[in-house]
Amino acid sequence: MKVIEFYFDVGSPYSYIGFHRIQQIAQQYQAELIWKPMLLGGVFKATGNSSPMAVPAKARYSMIDLQRWAKLWQIPVQMNPYFPINTLQLMRLLTAVQLFQPENFVQVATGVFDAMFGQPRNLNDLTIFMQLMQELGLGAEQVKQWLDDEKVKSELKVVTEEAIERGVFGAPSWFVNDELYWGVDHLHFVEDALHAQ
Repeated sequence: MKVIEFYFDVGSPYSYIGFHRIQQIAQQYQAELIWKPMLLGGVFKATGNSSPMAVPAKARYSMIDLQRWAKLWQIPVQMNPYFPINTLQLMRLLTAVQLFQPENFVQVATGVFDAMFGQPRNLNDLTIFMQLMQELGLGAEQVKQWLDDEKVKSELKVVTEEAIERGVFGAPSWFVNDELYWGVDHLHFVEDALHAQ
């Protein structure tokens, strides 16, 4: 069985593009996708890395580069005007859905990513966040319970630490055959690895 592990954080616009593209690749190569929601801030802190948005010249370049990839793969992307958005609650939410409603994971992750970089919203605003949850079929009480769940908090921490131990330093990151591939510009190597299996 071909397997792709995908480490990501919804605060990363490249993860948004990678999220959509890797599903196409997985389908093409009949590979199983294992979702690995992690905290990119924790990874940056542990590895001494930082967001491209923290370097003005790199941030300007990234805006152009994102549009190139979006055009190539026909994945519309818009930079969120409310960026940066604290993704801790969002990543806890995705971890909870993965733990308790795995059958809904892709649908919920798609909705959250869309609210970040498809049709951007201010997800720092609790009212807007809860409105999105309702649209995704998640009740307010359920969501609040999940966000406070110690099992959810622990799982997100474990996956983030696992990513760091495996050499992840940024997002999006993929593993095929335990080999790391970072960034959407390396997805052709992911395809090569799958093709070789």
